Amino acid sequence: MQMGKSRLEAFSDGVLAVIITIMVLEMKAPHGEQFAALAPVVPAFLSYVLSFLYVGIYWNNHHHMFQAARRVSGGVLWANLHLLFWLSLLPFATAWMGENHFAALPTAGYGVVLLMAAVAYALLQQRLVAIEGPQSLLRRALGADWKGRASPLLYLLGIAASFALPALAQALYAFVALMWLVPDRRIERMVDDEA
Repeated sequence: MQMGKSRLEAFSDGVLAVIITIMVLEMKAPHGEQFAALAPVVPAFLSYVLSFLYVGIYWNNHHHMFQAARRVSGGVLWANLHLLFWLSLLPFATAWMGENHFAALPTAGYGVVLLMAAVAYALLQQRLVAIEGPQSLLRRALGADWKGRASPLLYLLGIAASFALPALAQALYAFVALMWLVPDRRIERMVDDEA
């Protein structure tokens, strides 16, 4: 029996919206009315901005991936939950890193969450391709997927760098986000060509 994908997409959209809401609620207003009062909350704000970008990137790519998919299976549902689990840890990792002013261990922990979300996303793609087939629209649209292959390696470098140079780790995490921020039009083009 073929399962529709609309419930999976709606559920995922709802979870991602809740993740963003939790992250913004974790940010505390500064005590004081002067610009100097903002200084202590800058790390938390920067952590929030980076995490907001990541959630937006996952939401955007998730949407495009399911535009190219025609059906889902039980394995796809579990793979999607696996991805949502790791993304749901972003508010905790974001708050931990921001509250501790980008200290080594919280920065490494943030990188682990990013790494595991990337692995979970790759597994979700693999499950979709497995049920769609090697000649499917999604498989053709993914191509070599150099960004998908490079991201986990950069996260691993960031995790390792966290213990010696947390600023380098932050730069690597931001670089990966910027790399994904540039829209990938492959799936859009293929979906439009198939329509």
